[in-house]
Amino acid sequence: MDLFRSEPVAQPLAARLRPSNLDEYVGQEHLLARGKPLREALEQGALHSMIFWGPPGVGKTTLARLLAQFCDAHFETVSAVLAGVKEIRQAVEVAKQQAAQYGRRTILFVDEVHRFNKSQQDAFLPFVEDGTLIFIGATTENPSFELNNALLSRARVYVLKSLDEPALRKLVDRALSEERGLGKRQLTVGDDAFKMLMAAADGDGRRMLNFLENASDLAEDGGEIGVELLQSLLGDSRRRFDKGGEAFYDQISALHKSVRGSNPDGALYWYARMLDGGCDPLYIARRVVRMASEDIGNADPRALSLCLAAWDVQERLGSPEGELAVAQAITYIACAPKSNAVYVGFKTAMREAAEHGSLEVPLHLRNAPTKLMKQLGYGEEYRYAHDEPDAYAAGEDYFPDALEPRAYYQPVPRGLELKIGEKLRHLAELDRTSPRQRRKP
Repeated sequence: MDLFRSEPVAQPLAARLRPSNLDEYVGQEHLLARGKPLREALEQGALHSMIFWGPPGVGKTTLARLLAQFCDAHFETVSAVLAGVKEIRQAVEVAKQQAAQYGRRTILFVDEVHRFNKSQQDAFLPFVEDGTLIFIGATTENPSFELNNALLSRARVYVLKSLDEPALRKLVDRALSEERGLGKRQLTVGDDAFKMLMAAADGDGRRMLNFLENASDLAEDGGEIGVELLQSLLGDSRRRFDKGGEAFYDQISALHKSVRGSNPDGALYWYARMLDGGCDPLYIARRVVRMASEDIGNADPRALSLCLAAWDVQERLGSPEGELAVAQAITYIACAPKSNAVYVGFKTAMREAAEHGSLEVPLHLRNAPTKLMKQLGYGEEYRYAHDEPDAYAAGEDYFPDALEPRAYYQPVPRGLELKIGEKLRHLAELDRTSPRQRRKP
């Protein structure tokens, strides 16, 4: 018996079903259907450098290979996770040999290109510029933030979308019918089971096929892959949520904008989506406190206290009690009157503080704890507000001598700020008519 002999390992279902031409490619009709931009460019022979931006499992690598095949170009691939400048230089040498010996163009496909640092991205720019390479990069992250402007200016960005229900259905049908898939086993998948698979896949075709293959291992030939089998297999499959990635920031943005737009239902949906995807509830609780200050402010000061209390409950009790408290805070601030007056005023004050530099505190506003300070005029002519009529020193100036008084805070006519605004206008009128207005030196 030969102990070292082994059977070849079968490829995963997703690899076996990789399409052999563009017509077999599933999804991305907005790019590849007849008359669409990428398809038009290919049919006209206008192959160009490009970046595929989209979530996992939507066919970025497959599409790059098919483009090379369609255009009869040599295909070189490197992974930004493992490769460096050395591998890029090797790919350039291969491209030069292909051009010299066979007259063929070379596509350099860089998977997860966002993981390349600036110097690595710069390494292949000259060869993209002179036509030695046609660059295709794949990324799940926003190219605007992750890629050099020099690289972006030389490549066209194509946005790939999550696979929708018809596309996922087509993948499953192909897997069940084709010989290279599961066709020999004559398995079936009912509508309810397909919907469960689709929900677990969350728009990721590779994930869908992996789930289907795992389920087929537990099913009998000629049988049905049913709901009970999938329930035991899938368990609690999380939706797409990459902390620190594009989906993460998109969803917290959607939550914040729903609150700002006074839509508690939309806010609850995005909150639930983030929890379902595995987001840390404490992160959401912290962001909700920010929303209370940024978008409600003094229109309803109770919002900040309620959000802080919800954060405290989340820390003390954890899930699920804490998550319910955060949901309560989210619905409250979504329904609360809105004001960004504090937020805008604070940003303006910060900008002016930076612009005007270290202006000295006027003498009348300085404290005078020592005899020398009093002799130098510290605190002189300061008016103690509690000794003034209505506890207000009308006409007093609280800005540096080099600055005219500003009005950073402009209350909105909503919620409590309606009353605050009325009071500030009354005080401004007292200042205007006061005979004791401080004159700038």
